Amino acid sequence: MGLLNILGFGGKTESVNEYMEKGAAIIDVRTVGEYRDGHINGSKNIPLSAIGNQIEAIKKLNKPVIVCCASGMRSAQATSILKSNGIKAINGGGWSSLNNKLKLD
Repeated sequence: MGLLNILGFGGKTESVNEYMEKGAAIIDVRTVGEYRDGHINGSKNIPLSAIGNQIEAIKKLNKPVIVCCASGMRSAQATSILKSNGIKAINGGGWSSLNNKLKLD
């Protein structure tokens, strides 16, 4: 497994669209203030610093997860944490570009 795979960037076998078709939850791992300044409608804000404490709550969603942040770096870290805890997750990258992708479909 390469570094990009570990960071959640490489080897995406499933796309954002495929995750959305499966009813994925969108988790935004930016700070509360960043989230307040703009976010994807329906997304849930769980800052990266708190993601480890929310594993059980995320598992209870019983959905695959698309993680986003400002640029894709924090969401890559969060994706890795979620995957290591048995949660099906994909790095959606920056929230703004992810939002644009979702609007196009």
